[in-house]
Amino acid sequence: MFGRKEKKINSRLIADIKKYISENLIEEGGFVCGSQAKVKRRAAEKPAGGIECCMSLPESAALEKIDFELDESFSEMLFRKIDEKGMTDVECYKKAGIDRKLFSKIRSNPEYRPSKPTVLAFAVALRLSLEETRSLLEKAGYALSHSYRFDLIIEYFIKNGRYDIFEINETLFEFDQQLLGTA
Repeated sequence: MFGRKEKKINSRLIADIKKYISENLIEEGGFVCGSQAKVKRRAAEKPAGGIECCMSLPESAALEKIDFELDESFSEMLFRKIDEKGMTDVECYKKAGIDRKLFSKIRSNPEYRPSKPTVLAFAVALRLSLEETRSLLEKAGYALSHSYRFDLIIEYFIKNGRYDIFEINETLFEFDQQLLGTA
């Protein structure tokens, strides 16, 4: 899809993203690139008084009897956001580079859990803010992390209001990362 002989990405964009990654990526060994601020890894500490905290169920309570109030699901939030943005379902999944079959799975199964690149493709298609993107990711069980170049590249584009999925995918390709809307 994106060959190296195809349109080359703006070298300034690549330099900006490399700088962003170096300033935010936590490398192995506990150092943050760029600032070299050491990340402290501590063993879990006991609360005051040395008593370990744990939560237990009363002996008579069975898990089946506990009424769990679940939060809004990924698909519920996705369809709410599509409506809020005034888009049609077709506009959204086409803009995200998602095929109709996958979109249908998401629509028909409220518990369907898409891949992280799929969630991020929808966030880009919907032009979600960084906070909204994090919330959508959370609904699918994911998070953005400063430990992964893929996540930092996506974060860079969203923070800078650049929602062109083709430009994002060209950049991800340039950094040998998985593309959005492809899984």
